[in-house]
Order: sequence, then structure tokens, then C-alpha cells
Amino acid sequence: MKVLYRPLSLLVSTGGALLAGAVFRKVWRLVSGEDEAPQPTDRRFSIWEVVAAAAMQGAVAGAVRAAVDRAGAAGYEKATGSWPGDDGDE
Repeated sequence: MKVLYRPLSLLVSTGGALLAGAVFRKVWRLVSGEDEAPQPTDRRFSIWEVVAAAAMQGAVAGAVRAAVDRAGAAGYEKATGSWPGDDGDE
């Protein structure tokens, strides 16, 4: 039954990536007041602004990915009765 989780996981991860992008844009707007985060090659921003934006983007992406992956695994378990990952029984 865990074989069925792989395609579902790919779909959930893609949705999670889209969600992470949207969440980051909202957080960046709230924190900076700017509509877009600085790009690494944009000279108008200091290195610290670029690095802070990248760090924030990574943190948001990681948190959203973990939440979405966990929710997908829990939904899979609810639907099939089988946890798709490591159950910790070892």
C-alpha cells in the first residue's frame, strides 16, 4: 500500500511548493513593506538584505514543506490505515 503514497506525495509536494511561495510573499510584505524580495544580483539592496530574504524564504519553505508532508502522510494513513513512512517501531 505504501507504493501508492509516492505519486500522492509528489502532488502534495508540488502544492506545498506553491503554498510556500505564497506564504513567503505575504510574510515578506509584512516584514519589509516591499512587494518583492530582493534578488541576489540587484545592486539596490545590501548583502545583508539579500541574505536575510533568502534565509527567511528557506525557513518558510522548510516549515510549509514539513507541514504539508506531515498532513499528506496523516491523510494517507486515514484513507488506507497504513503510515507511509517510518513508524518508529524498530
